Amino acid sequence: MADRKPSTTPKIRGPGYGRPKLAPPKPLPSPRPVDDATVDEIFSRFAAREPDPQGELEHADPFTLLVAVVLSAQATDKSVNIATRALFKAASTPTAMAALGVEQVEHYIRTIGLFRTKARNVVELSRRLVEEHGGAVPPSRAVLESLPGVGRKTASVVMNSAFGEATIAVDTHVFRVSHRIPIVTGRTPDEVQVGLERRIPPRFLRHAHHWLILHGRYVCKARTPDCPRCLIADLCRFPAKTPPPPAS
Repeated sequence: MADRKPSTTPKIRGPGYGRPKLAPPKPLPSPRPVDDATVDEIFSRFAAREPDPQGELEHADPFTLLVAVVLSAQATDKSVNIATRALFKAASTPTAMAALGVEQVEHYIRTIGLFRTKARNVVELSRRLVEEHGGAVPPSRAVLESLPGVGRKTASVVMNSAFGEATIAVDTHVFRVSHRIPIVTGRTPDEVQVGLERRIPPRFLRHAHHWLILHGRYVCKARTPDCPRCLIADLCRFPAKTPPPPAS
């Protein structure tokens, strides 16, 4: 076999040829969780500012709360409230909701993401509440989690807001705030929920869920946390705090 001659055609190099490759950006260092005294101070401040925080989903009773929370998955509270104002006028009890049927429920909630699946779940859970629980929402986490469309977070919201159980529902806001401060870190919402319920002093557990959600929604926002007006900025160990605006 004849030796292959070296090619005389110059290779075309891209514009970045010869430049050193940039290493991917390193993640921010993960600070260690704050100590118990700091956790106590954090929630003392939340409690002093707003002793009785309320969720923002509109509801009149445990059933309408349950439906609203089921609808709120991957949707904003504002969009859910707009849809449920008309829906609850048409059907505000499990019996009425089951009788309304999937197509009509879809009509009322069509502006919400995943509305077809959610409509089926709402009608089916309503039917089961009527047939298995006399048309009432039972104050039982196990029963709630057995209903279609109801997972641990939804059950926790209902148990906390409707029945006064000292539990924490971990949504995206609670998960983010807990990791930024950090109070508890974990790979999953369930891990964070267990950790928060162990770490937060019992006298604050009843309202901790709402304090953390509202703080994450309006202050410790995902893209740009509003650290300059944060009530607990001096206690938080988040290494990338937003600086105050320059003085004019």
